[in-house]
Formats: sequence, C-alpha cells, structure tokens
Amino acid sequence: MSKLNLHLRKRLEQALLQHGMLAEGDRVLVGVSGGADSLTLLKLLTGPMLFVPRPDYVLAVHVDLGFDGGDGKHAQILERHFKEEGYNYRIEKTDIGPLAHSEYNRKASPCFLCSRLRRKILFEMAREYRCNKVALAHHKDDLIETLLLNLFFAREISTMLPYQPFFNGDFYLMRPLAYIEESLLKRFASEAKLPVVKTGCPSAENTKRKYVKDLLKKLEEDHKGLKENIFKAMKHVKPDYLLGK
Repeated sequence: MSKLNLHLRKRLEQALLQHGMLAEGDRVLVGVSGGADSLTLLKLLTGPMLFVPRPDYVLAVHVDLGFDGGDGKHAQILERHFKEEGYNYRIEKTDIGPLAHSEYNRKASPCFLCSRLRRKILFEMAREYRCNKVALAHHKDDLIETLLLNLFFAREISTMLPYQPFFNGDFYLMRPLAYIEESLLKRFASEAKLPVVKTGCPSAENTKRKYVKDLLKKLEEDHKGLKENIFKAMKHVKPDYLLGK
C-alpha cells in the first residue's frame, strides 16, 4: 500500500470517526459518477479499516446522465471496472442531462435539476437495496467552494455537512472525503489507474462553481494556505460578531 493510499485512508477514517458516520451492520450505497473522487471513495470504503467498522454491504451506483449520445460508452467502462474489482453495482440509464438542458427546464439551472433528480434516484435505490447510508464523494475543496457559493449567490453563510439525516433518519447522507483535498484524490486515481470518465456535461466549464474554483486557485497562488484558512474558519464561527436576524 503506497504512502498516498495510507494517508487518504487515515484522513477518511478521521472524518468517519469524528462524525460517527459508520456503525456495525451498515449498508452503504456509494454514488459513483466516474470521476476521480467517487472512484477513489469506492476503493477506500471497500478497503481495510483500522479504527472504524467496515460496512456489511457496499453498493456502487452509477447514474448515467445520458450525455454520451445513447451509446453508454462511459457506463460500459465503469461496469467493466466494477466487475473486475468484484463490487456490487447498479447502473441506471437516464436522460437527466439532456432534460436539465432542455426547454422543459427554463426556470431552474441545469445543475440544480440534474443534482436533484440524480439524488432522488440514489435515495430510491437505497430503499430498494436496504442501504441506510448514502455516500457521496464531495471533498474538502467542495466544502470550501460551497461556502463561497452560498455567500456570493445565495446570501447565506453555510456549506455542505459531512453527515446529515434525511427523511427523519431513514437514510444518512455522508461525505467521508470531507477532509481530503481534491488534488490528492486526482493523484491517487492516477496512481491506482482508476478508469476516470467525464460526464460530457456542456455546462461543466461554465458554472458558478467553476468560477469560484478558478477564483480560489488564483487566490491560493497569491496567498498560499488561504483555502486551508477558509476551511478552518468554518470550525471557528463567532455568532456574536454576525448580524443575526
């Protein structure tokens, strides 16, 4: 096991322990988009654990968004990988991507509708396979970017939670990569030769999140450690120095 692999496992278990994400008997559905983040999450969750219990059952679910013209090439690549690794898996073909970019969705952003419909499918499959946990591959950079997105465009100070209940506790949504930088996940995916695929989304390079990501990259170049400062600031909130209602 490489030094990077060990480092990622340590950070993963740190998040799992601090937020109590895993318990004996858990059945976990992992949303796998095909990106470096989700493929790495799947590999880490199905690997050895030192300080937390391994899930009783892990199901990899890929929601094919329908951007590849109907040939399912990306889904086939992922299915081959799932079989080679011996993962339990399910691939659901949809037209969510084209629908989110169609005239039907004139009132909402493509990203909003796509995310909502994709998550709906994941929750439905969690019920079908009796999974009590749904794991998504949002990482440390995602949490930082979301804080700024909500501040800039939603007029609130908030971000993604590493662990949260849904439907009165029927499911728990967990983000075990919350303490891991995106750059390390990409490096590990390359090291482990994971079959990373792209969604083909036409909006991928023209979103508010991409704008914030590029802004943070520039700020980090000018002020090294700035992103880490933002991340730590989320744990040091001073309500008495905010406006309140």
